Amino acid sequence: MFPRSPSRRRDTSAPVRHTAPAGSAGTKRVTLDRLLSKLGIASRSQAQEWIKAGRVRINQRVVRSPDTWVDWPGDVVSLDQQPLQASAPRFILFHKPKGLITTRQDEKGRRTIFDVLPPELHSLHAVGRLDQATSGLLLLTNDTAFSSFLTDPEHHVPRRYLVTVRGEVSEETGQAAIEGIQDEGEHLHCSTLTIQKRSGRESHLEVTLTEGKNREIRRLFKALGHEVTRLRRIQYGPFALGDLPPGGWSELPIETAKKLLNEGFS
Repeated sequence: MFPRSPSRRRDTSAPVRHTAPAGSAGTKRVTLDRLLSKLGIASRSQAQEWIKAGRVRINQRVVRSPDTWVDWPGDVVSLDQQPLQASAPRFILFHKPKGLITTRQDEKGRRTIFDVLPPELHSLHAVGRLDQATSGLLLLTNDTAFSSFLTDPEHHVPRRYLVTVRGEVSEETGQAAIEGIQDEGEHLHCSTLTIQKRSGRESHLEVTLTEGKNREIRRLFKALGHEVTRLRRIQYGPFALGDLPPGGWSELPIETAKKLLNEGFS
């Protein structure tokens, strides 16, 4: 069970497209694209592409419709003729180094987080993203429901960053960053901002966000006249980077992670 949003309540049940036939005892009925996503093998959109390309089989039969129902784990589902297996939920804290892409593959041939992570973690997916130039805490899991809760903006799960920008950030600019600006139709802002050190050359800030808009901190401070030169995430909800070295990772039992998140929202 996940914690409720501290600011509002909503129905978090998944929308139903149509009624699934009853599965056998001990199995669950799930659509094929959702199964691949739940197993942490791919995002749902990526899974749909693979299925349409004929890479996925059910009981040795090629299936090209992503919304085909599967009895799991009763049916044998394979990707590129390799049978898939149910895996226990995992939750990883990873110190993403600067320069890596948060994706499974990159069309430009750039290094990704999976070039650094061991093969045993390659079935996990990242909770949100950090851009190539950003370092710090990245969470990985194969529990898609938990991942969805952490990234849903309605739950206001805080992310804390250390930010270095060019120039001296004034109190007025700090207040403007909290009030926010409009950029490309989006309201960009930070929830809290602390000026740790500043000079005419650069300023060191601690910033908290509660939503995960694309490159929000960089876009926000650029609009306010300050280029971000260094960005590192140090906390996501109750999960802290701590002393993990760049490229290092640690595992937290999934139930412990959920308990910590519930305590943070109590």
